[in-house]
Amino acid sequence: MSHQPFNRAALARMHEAAVTGRQLPTVPDPLILESWKRMVAKGMNPDRNRHSGLLPREEVDKRRESSGLGELLPVVREGLAAVAEDDWHLMVVTDADGQVLWRSGSRAGVRTADRFGLEEGSCLTEDVAGTNAVGTSLVARRPVQVTSAEHYSRVFHSWFCVSAPVHDPRDGRLLGAVDLTGPAEQVHPATLALVSAVARVAEGELRSRHLESVERLRSAAAPLLARIGGKAIAVDRYGWTAGVTGVAPTARVALPDSPQTGQAWLPSLGPCSLEPLPGGWLVRVHPQEAPRSPSRVVLDLTRPRAWPVSVDGAAGSWAHSLSPRHAELLFVLAVHREGRTAAELAADLFGDPARAVTVRAELSRLRRHMAGVLAHRPYRFTDEAEVRLLRPADPLDLLPFSTAPAVVAARDQRLPEARRRIR
Repeated sequence: MSHQPFNRAALARMHEAAVTGRQLPTVPDPLILESWKRMVAKGMNPDRNRHSGLLPREEVDKRRESSGLGELLPVVREGLAAVAEDDWHLMVVTDADGQVLWRSGSRAGVRTADRFGLEEGSCLTEDVAGTNAVGTSLVARRPVQVTSAEHYSRVFHSWFCVSAPVHDPRDGRLLGAVDLTGPAEQVHPATLALVSAVARVAEGELRSRHLESVERLRSAAAPLLARIGGKAIAVDRYGWTAGVTGVAPTARVALPDSPQTGQAWLPSLGPCSLEPLPGGWLVRVHPQEAPRSPSRVVLDLTRPRAWPVSVDGAAGSWAHSLSPRHAELLFVLAVHREGRTAAELAADLFGDPARAVTVRAELSRLRRHMAGVLAHRPYRFTDEAEVRLLRPADPLDLLPFSTAPAVVAARDQRLPEARRRIR
């Protein structure tokens, strides 16, 4: 994310205007502005956070084991240790719920963090701590820098924090965030790039281990596939292909979110049967009639961190959790049933019609997972499909990570006038 070079005095004036409902003298970074809107709408007091104590040590240990981040800790520490050990700096790793699982840094930084309750077991979500790099990056699903008065809570105005989310490359699941925090006057222009790079290296470590596991499955599945007549694919538990017979190779098969042994309908393959393999599944592809269009599509955007789409019809049933970008795309197409061109979608998502190539690439990936649901020229849901769009009760919770112009406009249009305090 780019970051505007506002000085502390300008940030303080913007913050004061935001929390008192006055006209903003200058518009801050869109991610900060959208976060402030959420805090104001929720009635958060900028002079008090909602910190309610620490998780018990046994709960912290349990979350460490289940988060999948423990194995990445050496990579994160190696990337940030030199900075975190400087005076007053602190490295923090949280899980996807914003709970601090690990922290380390200079003695001065740790002592200061203790005074603010920033300890292992504390929570840094926006609901608890207001706009901050960890909480906002977990919402935005991208690296975030929050400096001085960009923090909604005044108690953090003397700090900067830079955070980047860590995703599991196997399925896109959000694992948590890595963060570097220090005195506001010591923020460096390269800190955001550094923390972002460390998060990417951590994801790369997971990707490397995943490729090794796929290779092991490929070796184990090869003799089985050689004996099978007909069409079959061996995939790992995330759908990544380890071997095929009788079908064209594909990098990944879209499995149900919770695959089970037995009959299944997969959007790219049609009717199949799933059989367990060590570390994955054997997918046997059955002969099928000409594909029939689905009768119902439900796009559920009511949840804060997962956006499932389900397809039901004569051809079968299927559900899948969308990535943030694909959730944005399907939202726009659900609103515009008449369809959108690539240039129009680029304006909807990026505010720039020239980014049509990026949109086409995303839709190409999305259509591979949603065969029979999406059409093109223009891009749209098929005319035969009944599309149901489920929105959250609070308009500000509509894809809160998104700064896409179409999503921001949809939030503002549905927000009652009484809650439109930041202008």
